[in-house]
Amino acid sequence: MKKDGLLFSTLLFFLCLLVHAEALPAFEKATPSGPVTIKADTLTYDQVNDTYQAEGNVIIYFTGGFLQADRVLLNRQTNDAFAEGNTYLRSNGDILEGERVDFNTETKTGVTRSGRIFFEKYHFYIRGKEIQKTGEADYFMKDGTVTTCDGDCPDWRFAGREMDVTIDGYGTMKDGTFQIREVPVIYFPYLIFPVKTTRQSGVLFPYLGYSGDKLGFDVEVPVFWAISDNTDATFYQRYMDKRGYMQGAEFRYFLSSGTFGTFYADYLDDKWTGRNNIDELERNWTDRHNRWSYYLNHQSNFSSDFYLRTDINKVSDHFYFSDFTSHNYYLDHYAGRDIRRFERVSYVGDKRLDSLDSKGRLVRNWGLFNATGVVQYTDDFTETSNDATLQKYPEVLLTAFTQPVLGSPFNFGMNGSYSYNYRSVGEKGSLFHIAPLLSLPLSLGDYLQFTPEIGFMETYWDTNGALAGSEKKTGSREMAVASAKLSSYVHRIFDVEGASVDKIKHYVKPELQYTYATVSSDERPDFVTAINQQNSITWSLLNTLTSRFRDKDGKLTYREFLRLKLLQLFDFRGDVYNLNPISTSITPITTSPTGGPGHHFGPLNAELEIYPYQYMRYKSTLVFDVNSSDWTTMGHEIGLYDERGDAARVQYLYTQNSVEQVNLLLQAKVTKAIDLGYRLRRNLIEGDNLESTYYIAFRRQCWEIELGYSDERDDRSTQVRVNLLGLSQPTKKTPEDAAKSGHFWFQH
Repeated sequence: MKKDGLLFSTLLFFLCLLVHAEALPAFEKATPSGPVTIKADTLTYDQVNDTYQAEGNVIIYFTGGFLQADRVLLNRQTNDAFAEGNTYLRSNGDILEGERVDFNTETKTGVTRSGRIFFEKYHFYIRGKEIQKTGEADYFMKDGTVTTCDGDCPDWRFAGREMDVTIDGYGTMKDGTFQIREVPVIYFPYLIFPVKTTRQSGVLFPYLGYSGDKLGFDVEVPVFWAISDNTDATFYQRYMDKRGYMQGAEFRYFLSSGTFGTFYADYLDDKWTGRNNIDELERNWTDRHNRWSYYLNHQSNFSSDFYLRTDINKVSDHFYFSDFTSHNYYLDHYAGRDIRRFERVSYVGDKRLDSLDSKGRLVRNWGLFNATGVVQYTDDFTETSNDATLQKYPEVLLTAFTQPVLGSPFNFGMNGSYSYNYRSVGEKGSLFHIAPLLSLPLSLGDYLQFTPEIGFMETYWDTNGALAGSEKKTGSREMAVASAKLSSYVHRIFDVEGASVDKIKHYVKPELQYTYATVSSDERPDFVTAINQQNSITWSLLNTLTSRFRDKDGKLTYREFLRLKLLQLFDFRGDVYNLNPISTSITPITTSPTGGPGHHFGPLNAELEIYPYQYMRYKSTLVFDVNSSDWTTMGHEIGLYDERGDAARVQYLYTQNSVEQVNLLLQAKVTKAIDLGYRLRRNLIEGDNLESTYYIAFRRQCWEIELGYSDERDDRSTQVRVNLLGLSQPTKKTPEDAAKSGHFWFQH
């Protein structure tokens, strides 16, 4: 009994070391606790050699796993443990298999022969004729393979005569091959590859493309460098045979949860020469050009209500995004609707971009007050020179949000601003603006709300250039504003008792607003916003339908499946098309391509959204000119979706005398492994396609490949992206992820 107790204690100690994270750090940290059960045909103790041996169908159960072998021997003097014969160790999902495992519990090193190790956390396999554990997470293999694919014949693997692998790190291979279904396709005398799902330096998988008219063959290889837990860098090595060698570098930092940022820059000595144009801009390049861009996004949160953010964007010339529209850093890091700390490019960096803003802002909030300082510079890509483009630096905005006045029924709000408006050509100077507003919200019974408002706007300017037709260098504009808004809302709930919908709510909100404004002077610099005298009424009507769903468990959900808003302005002065109305909660569109003086009724504005089903959406925006009986603006969009990820979207855009276009997007998940996509942009006025893009993606358990072809007016391009899942795609996580732990290109 004493001997069995000693054996039990020793084996428990051995197992604690064996499965502890520092003994095999690729395994989860899980020191066994609770009961340990040992089963074997025989248990013996050799007192002379101080060894313990279990033989015959040995199986040892412990918290989180078990060990199986034909024989297990432990030497207490040397701390060497030997398990042989169908050795199988499972701990927290990780698996070690081999004919024999030799392991030293003190040095945490060992060797297994004809073995295989599976790391569940990373879904990573290593196999080898001989696998030596040379460090806490380091392995040396002879005739070894590594892969993230399941099965005895993996879809891909690296195989080499000698391999060094650091789990959650990187690997090196000598005299090896990259194999597909065990067939060698590429030979590597020496190769470094990432084997990490967190941040680790290494070569990321390349981008491959072909652009027939602009770039030629296009290859980009990113190299990722994890400098520290909260900083990293990526170096982009890109070669385009019609352009040359572009070098790019990105640096990211995460100093704290409130201080983080990204800097990127690239440079190309462009060898392309020729003549072409973008709209009205023409170029004729006869020699090489330096092409470059840079981008800085930084944010410092000093407190929850005080922060600094900078977004600096600059490119070498107006043709940068046109030339590299098929692939560039800014497209890959477009923020879209997501809020991601390290993908915050706020614009779609393709050839349709007509201007580029750089902005820095310092924001301070005090509950009902806000102060914002802004410095902004704009590059206008539609003009040959930026000399006449108006820049604002600095601009200071002060806001007092609407709030009660000393406990009275009156509300007070105010906007104020100062800006210095600069440009090399044209009027420039300082601009001051202040606009206090006093209102009195009243309830007239249960269904009417009446809000009269009175305000004053003072605008003062000091220009450095003479105003047209005047010698004044300073001036001001005073404007008194009075308005009254009458609104109501009513609703009714209908019992429908459908299979899934039991009630529908109809909500109606009519609103009527009268606005009167006097302006002291029309003479102003062109950097002062035009505001005319106003004597007008604006009406609007909002209708919504909301359905209530009740599932079989009684859980309630709601969906607004219809929203219709109508609004229109009536101008008593009879000059509605030149009104420039003061912005309010119901400001309509009043301009018209064919409008002129002598009209009182402005265009009718309509917005309609319909969600008849969970996976169907229709949206329409319309502007109808009642004076000419013309539709001046139309936008229709219908989308269909499903849970699999299939999608179809059709969009029609129309602006009188300028735009008539159809956009189509189709995405189909043909199978779990195959996605297809198609995008079309067609100009109906000229009768030709602006863009046709085809996309196909093949996806398996451990790899995916994306192929795309785009045919545009000025170029045809092909793109290829390959991801070996578990190696290439997840290797570049953000510094924020690291700190916490211690593109779909077709959709641009």
